[in-house]
Amino acid sequence: MMRYAYMFLIALAVVILLVFKIQNLSAVTVSFLGADFTMPVSFLILGVYVLGMLTGSSVYGLLRSWTKGALQKPQ
Repeated sequence: MMRYAYMFLIALAVVILLVFKIQNLSAVTVSFLGADFTMPVSFLILGVYVLGMLTGSSVYGLLRSWTKGALQKPQ
């Protein structure tokens, strides 16, 4: 029974993402280091989200390892 609930939640998430993509087709121009990139708003938001996930998890892992190293007793 839970399998169907998970399948429903996945399908719901896909539908929500497709509706978001369809409603945000307008183009936006992003300038970075002299280069201009034109892309749909939905791609820009997805890219920023993915970069945030990658950098956020990296910073969290780095801070966790520093804290772990700082709490170890010297030998």
